[in-house]
Amino acid sequence: MLASYFGLFISAFLAATILPFYSEVVLFALLRAGGDPLLLVIIATLGNTLGAVVNWVMGLYLLHFQDRRWFYFKKEQVARAQQWYGRYGYWSLLLAWLPVGGDALTFIAGTMKVRLSVFLVLVGLGKAGRYMSIVYLNNWFG
Repeated sequence: MLASYFGLFISAFLAATILPFYSEVVLFALLRAGGDPLLLVIIATLGNTLGAVVNWVMGLYLLHFQDRRWFYFKKEQVARAQQWYGRYGYWSLLLAWLPVGGDALTFIAGTMKVRLSVFLVLVGLGKAGRYMSIVYLNNWFG
C-alpha cells in the first residue's frame, strides 16, 4: 500500500503543475481499495500543494521568458490573470484547486510575488477541500 500512497503523491504533484494529470482518479481508486481517507487526503493535499509551488517558483523567475515560443502561457493570459489577481487579491488562491485556471493562478501568484507562507496556507486549504469532497462523494456513492 506504501507504493500506492507514493503514487497518489506523485499524481497529485503532477496534477498541480502545468502537466495535464488527474489525481482525483487515483484518490478515488485508493479509497475504493480501502485506503485510509484521512491519510489519503493529507498525502494528496501535500503533493498537490507542492506541485503548485513549482508553478509559483516559475512565476517568480520565468516571467522574463514570456516572449519565447516555448513559454507555456500567452502574454494575454498572463496580463488577464494578473489583472484578475490584482482585483481579487491573495484570497483568490483558495480557488487554485480549480481544474481550469487554477494552475495559471498559482503561476500568477509567483509573478505577483505573493509570500510563500500565505501561498501555502491558502492553496493548501483549497486543495484539501477538493480532496475532502472526493472522500465525501466516495462515501456518499459507496
